[in-house]
Amino acid sequence: MKDPSTPMRFEGILGSWNDDRGFGCIESTQGGQPIFVHVSAWPRGSGRPQVKQAVSFEVESGPKGKRAKNVQLARARRVARQAHRSGPAQWGVATLLAIPAFLAVFAAVAVLWKPPLWVAGLYVAASVVTFVAYAADKSAAASGAWRTRERTLHLMALAGGWPGALLAQQLLRHKSTKQPFRQVFWATVVLNVMALLALVCPAGRNVLDAL
Repeated sequence: MKDPSTPMRFEGILGSWNDDRGFGCIESTQGGQPIFVHVSAWPRGSGRPQVKQAVSFEVESGPKGKRAKNVQLARARRVARQAHRSGPAQWGVATLLAIPAFLAVFAAVAVLWKPPLWVAGLYVAASVVTFVAYAADKSAAASGAWRTRERTLHLMALAGGWPGALLAQQLLRHKSTKQPFRQVFWATVVLNVMALLALVCPAGRNVLDAL
């Protein structure tokens, strides 16, 4: 039987967070009004609060109503959910064909226009770095540590690391279902391939040589 003196804990999701002012609101799984939470109630060493983080918390009365205290990250539940989803994500048609199609295009470009070897090396190196960045970001999401900004991941993909990003999304099951992110990601793929073709074609090579 539960000790009546033990504070009741609730579960919820961090629905909003103002990093500059150090406060936000938790949306309780039991419904009702969002609960105010200050950074002082956040567990030390858990990193910067992230919207959509699952948490458990106690409630106390504050000057302006209820507020959360003794916040804890719902790590056990998150780990269990990730374990359930630990296998590779399903490969859609575009995802499955993107890298083979790019390899075919690059092979044709290599035959027609003979780009420098460092171009291929750039894609390989950028892909490795991007894959590692995705893996680190997924680890940070699981532990509540500091996350890599989505903008940074997109810039890495745009710079030639998108094959590594695509493999990380599928094999690590990270950023593979968030549609707004995926839409921007595919835009970086298209822009990168267009930039490659523009730079290695004869007209582009003449511009580079002139520079």
